[in-house]
Amino acid sequence: MEFFDFGTLFFIVAAVVIFMQLRNVLGRRTGHEKPPFDPYTAARSREKEPAAAAQDNVVSLPRRKGAPETDAAYAAIDKVAAPGTDLNKGLRAIRDADQSFDPKGFVEGAKMAYEMIVMAYADGDRKTLKNLLSRDVYEGFVAAIAERETRSEKIQSSFVGIDKADIVGAEMKGTEAHVTLRIVSELISATRDGAGVVIDGDPETVAEVKDVWTFARDTRSRDPNWKLVATEAED
Repeated sequence: MEFFDFGTLFFIVAAVVIFMQLRNVLGRRTGHEKPPFDPYTAARSREKEPAAAAQDNVVSLPRRKGAPETDAAYAAIDKVAAPGTDLNKGLRAIRDADQSFDPKGFVEGAKMAYEMIVMAYADGDRKTLKNLLSRDVYEGFVAAIAERETRSEKIQSSFVGIDKADIVGAEMKGTEAHVTLRIVSELISATRDGAGVVIDGDPETVAEVKDVWTFARDTRSRDPNWKLVATEAED
C-alpha cells in the first residue's frame, strides 16, 4: 500500500463504483427492448406492405360531372325544341361546341340586345351599334342612318316592350354558332322631316313589329358576346 498515494486510491474506487452501476443498468432486460435490426427481414416487411403504403398516399379526387351537366343542358334544350327536330339538333350542336350555351339565357340576352339595337338605330348611335352588329349589318345600318341625316330626318321612337321571342332556327357553320329568333315587339315610332313634320309612323300609336333576327358568335373566341348578323321583317 505504500505505492499508492491517496489520490490514486480514490480514482480506483471511483472506477469500480461506476463499472458496477453501468453493469446493473446495461445488463438488465425490461421486456421492451427492440430486436436488433435485420436488413433482410426489413426488406421482406416492405414487400408485404406496398398496398397499405399506397393507400396512405392516395388522395380521393372529386368525380367528373360532365355527363350529368350535359344531360341537364340537353333537357333545357328539349324544353325549347322537341327532341329529334332540326331545331333541337341544331341547338345540341351549339351546346356541344360551346359548353356555356343555354337557350333560355340566350333569349334573355337577345331581347336586351334587340331593344338596344332598335333604339341605337333610331338615335343614330353608331358606337353602340358597332358593338352589337356584324360588320356587314353595321355597314347597312350606318348607310341608312347617313342617308336619313342627309335629308335632315329624325326618328322619334319609344320602346314599349317585347311580347314574344322564340328561337326558330339554330345551326353550326364551321366553328360559328347561328341562332335565329322571331321577335314580336311593341314600338311607338315616327319619322319627322327637317321641319318637324311627321312623314312616317305615328307618335301616338303603339305598333306591333315582327322581326326575324339571327345572332352569331365564334365558339373558339374568348369573347362571349353574340352579334346580329342578319335581319328580316316579317309581314
